[in-house]
Amino acid sequence: MTAGADRAAARDGARTSPSGIDVALAYRADDVAPGLAERLGEPGRFPFTRGVQPTMYRGRLWTMRQYAGFGTATETNARFKLLLGAGQTGLSTAFDLPTQMGIDSDDPRALGEVGRVGVAIDTVEDMHALLADLPLDAVSTSMTINATASTLLAMYVVVAEERGIPRAALSGTIQNDILKEYIARGTYVYPPAPSLALVAETFRFCATEVPRWNAISISGYHIREAGATAVQELAFTFANAMAYVRQAVDAGLDVDAFAGSLSFFFACHNDLFEEVAKFRAARRIWARLMRERFGASDASCRLRFHTQTGGVTLTAQQPLNNVVRVTVQALAAALGGTQSLHTNGYDEALALPTAEAATLALRTQQIVAYESGVAQTVDPLAGSYYVESLTDELERRALELLARVDEMGGSVEAISRGFFQDEIGRSAYEFQMRVEAGETVIVGVNRFADGEEPPIIPAPDYSALEREQKGRLAQVRATRDGAAVERALAAVRTTAAGYLPGASSRAPLMPAIIDAVRARASVGEISATLEQAWGKYTPR
Repeated sequence: MTAGADRAAARDGARTSPSGIDVALAYRADDVAPGLAERLGEPGRFPFTRGVQPTMYRGRLWTMRQYAGFGTATETNARFKLLLGAGQTGLSTAFDLPTQMGIDSDDPRALGEVGRVGVAIDTVEDMHALLADLPLDAVSTSMTINATASTLLAMYVVVAEERGIPRAALSGTIQNDILKEYIARGTYVYPPAPSLALVAETFRFCATEVPRWNAISISGYHIREAGATAVQELAFTFANAMAYVRQAVDAGLDVDAFAGSLSFFFACHNDLFEEVAKFRAARRIWARLMRERFGASDASCRLRFHTQTGGVTLTAQQPLNNVVRVTVQALAAALGGTQSLHTNGYDEALALPTAEAATLALRTQQIVAYESGVAQTVDPLAGSYYVESLTDELERRALELLARVDEMGGSVEAISRGFFQDEIGRSAYEFQMRVEAGETVIVGVNRFADGEEPPIIPAPDYSALEREQKGRLAQVRATRDGAAVERALAAVRTTAAGYLPGASSRAPLMPAIIDAVRARASVGEISATLEQAWGKYTPR
């Protein structure tokens, strides 16, 4: 029997992975393409398929970074302390929608949204409250912020400065991934050109002033949450990454000077083997792109990434089932070699996670780390016929899709044409059709449902919270030096003009933003000043 006939006989009906990759009944050595040893390499060495560190989790476990942020800065600070006390090793901050959109809490556009999906931060005084009593020189902080990332980073720096902590001691990440906002999430403010120039400016600032800070977390997570497949998550994330690197290089930065501050953020969904293969393929793709397109050194070709378990996979029905989903996803992230991990609370499909759910999510990571054996050896699934075949196929399909974006002229042009949005929308629709047809099983939803209504979790009094936040902002406005604020904002406006296409000169913008923050200018005031200089983005 020929190999092809043997494979056909081995196939048990039509089975595919969530990305549409055919899955055989069994895998053999001839299912893996020749040259596996070269594609694998050694752990810690190019092309980093097996991990970015030679010893991986034997040397150091992934950072356990639970996402938290709700209501006021003081309430979020209390949740941070609870999680740190439970063994969390890094902070991760969610901001409310007004903060993400550069809108102050007392702006009419913020009505009903203050503190609802994250913490409200209006001035550096809020940032002081958020970080009160936390050892900023010992704990790294991730901030999920994009359009206003430079302002929130400036606030973090000013808090440290006013507490006597040097910039060089700070470690953390700003998401700062504006392109995926145009694609999948929507919290953009300014047009792409000056937004990309501002991203490059944060690269420069972090490389020279805050060397332990990751200037960007290039996010496939939100692309995946919007309905993308694993293949699309890889291709579109790396298309955006290429745009950022090119922007920085064209601005005069040496790739090896800033590549070490680039990090990534991926989702992890339920198909354990496809997700493990995705992470392994991602490292290999990034290493080759950086070497071939930018001549980066091997150290600059390392793909370091944070993983979050899939929010869109959580169900309001039978919410305790989500504990099992999150465990499978956490295991896949660890098997795939993540550097940092957030595990979702089981009740997040219903409301912001309760303290009980957040603690259990952290315990899930700890059990995987300390009891499962996954940290004992590097890349435990290497050599699996199935996993290696999936890794190769995901890489091949992702590079094909990335080539389509390149043919259009890159991410910015693809966004303007609606290509990313259309592709993701199609995948989301097809997935939903499979769920409704029962072809994709979701336990407790379209199979094994018990008919019970989802539980109700009490929500905070957001109206009272909004009044309190407005009061804090009013107090800052009443006590600050108004003339100093105006001078600082004028400097931001003047400097920002140099970031428009065709400008004859460009001065560093981060120092001007830091001066405005230090003067107690608000997020909304700084954002409005940049909008005056750059305009506001409106989708076609």
